[in-house]
Amino acid sequence: MPIAARTKELASRRLVLATLQAIRGCPSQAPARRGTERWGNRAGVIVAAVVASFAAGPAFANDTTAELDTGGLVFVQNPDVEMRSEALSISLTQIDVTYHFVNTGAQPVTNLVAFPLPDITVDSPDWNVAVPTDDPVNFVGFTTTANGQPVTTQVEQKVFANGIDETALLQQLGIPLAPQLEATDKALDALPQDKWQQLIGLGMAAIDEYGTGPDPKMQQHLEPRWTLKTTYYWQQSFPPAQDTVIEHRYKPSVGDSVGTIVGDPQLSSDPDVAKQLAAYKTKYCMDASFLAAAAKAYQKAQQANGNLGEDRIDYILKTGANWAAPIADFTLTVDKGDPNNLVSFCANGVKKLSPTQFQVHYTNFTPTVDLAILILNSGGAP
Repeated sequence: MPIAARTKELASRRLVLATLQAIRGCPSQAPARRGTERWGNRAGVIVAAVVASFAAGPAFANDTTAELDTGGLVFVQNPDVEMRSEALSISLTQIDVTYHFVNTGAQPVTNLVAFPLPDITVDSPDWNVAVPTDDPVNFVGFTTTANGQPVTTQVEQKVFANGIDETALLQQLGIPLAPQLEATDKALDALPQDKWQQLIGLGMAAIDEYGTGPDPKMQQHLEPRWTLKTTYYWQQSFPPAQDTVIEHRYKPSVGDSVGTIVGDPQLSSDPDVAKQLAAYKTKYCMDASFLAAAAKAYQKAQQANGNLGEDRIDYILKTGANWAAPIADFTLTVDKGDPNNLVSFCANGVKKLSPTQFQVHYTNFTPTVDLAILILNSGGAP
């Protein structure tokens, strides 16, 4: 490749990387979140320019969604109740966790059990985070059972802006608490102007200007700028000298990008990309064999006029260390979805169970770091 062409290509790739990093830092475009197509939004114009300048390569700058950190149940510690085992199964479509507890005391124990959903924080017009469902409360599709019977849970939702609980104000105004929903945008737009100024002054909202059709008139819209905190909880009884099995499942928040910096030899030779790749190596424990497989997968995708894309799942493991003792028996199973996908995550003693499933098993396990999973796929659009 001529030096001038190579320089131009690397400049374009740096621009894409910078945009991708910006998207992940204050995640990307609002249209993917609200389901309303916008025209004239400044962020959309910037991304369109990046894509146009990168037409010859993997245009993934405007095709990235960020992932939310999810995790397991949080238990109030009790010296008589031991967690004998935890089995965690993670795939692109579902997370399953099974706990086995034994009450070693002579009396029944009733403890609070909670499942904190990840915070949803909308802080810019370019917000774009993967939220698994449109349910305003149970947006990860959480369900739980105790000894095979469904558990009736309670839920608490709170809204915060600038560290202040503003839940009551939104309820008074009739505004949905979930900032990611299109219904919330419409309810905010319908408020009188004095309420617009009140919410803006409290740091709960901001004005953005865009249209809502192929050739619309530009209009001002009021958008949320708050954090939603959601927690499911219930009181769980642990009978003496009995095994109590608690299971829960939900849909993970899967961050994804049509393209990836992993496996592309031209991107990895760029100094800026090298820094990002080093961070990936640390977060996902990518070893030499994985990188070699990614390079082959990238070349194969390019030959098919496609791209190598990525999916990301973050899971909070460290809450398991809140228990009174280490987890006696811990099993993690990761399913990469498609046999042709590549997966990397930090663990010791990983065993392959099937063409898509990998498993680790620990005894007396005290998690000190959280889990991050990277899955590379060849589903990226040309």
